Amino acid sequence: MKHFCDTWIHDWCSEHGWTDPVMEPLNQYWAFPPGAVMPQPIPINELKLIKSQQGMSRQEKVWSTTAIAFSVVMVGLSYALKCPMPLIAGFAYAAFVVAGLEVDEFEFHSSPGMQ
Repeated sequence: MKHFCDTWIHDWCSEHGWTDPVMEPLNQYWAFPPGAVMPQPIPINELKLIKSQQGMSRQEKVWSTTAIAFSVVMVGLSYALKCPMPLIAGFAYAAFVVAGLEVDEFEFHSSPGMQ
């Protein structure tokens, strides 16, 4: 799940003079700092600041909405069938989505030893 919208990263890069931002598979963003010839990871504190200012990405909103809708449907189905199994499935799916929404610290670490 993408925790950052590409436009947020592009906007930050253009504001701070960084060029050519690239995203790697695990939400690791790299770009060329001003005057640099090698790309560097976007600083962790800046990624945290972007996330706190912008909130949820579009993908996170879609996943959250589907989890809520699926849970509501499963509650209704569980009531109609008088069986707890749909309710358990709804809870399991919601738990899976909530776990995916968590932005782990390791995602902010672009390479070993960087703080």
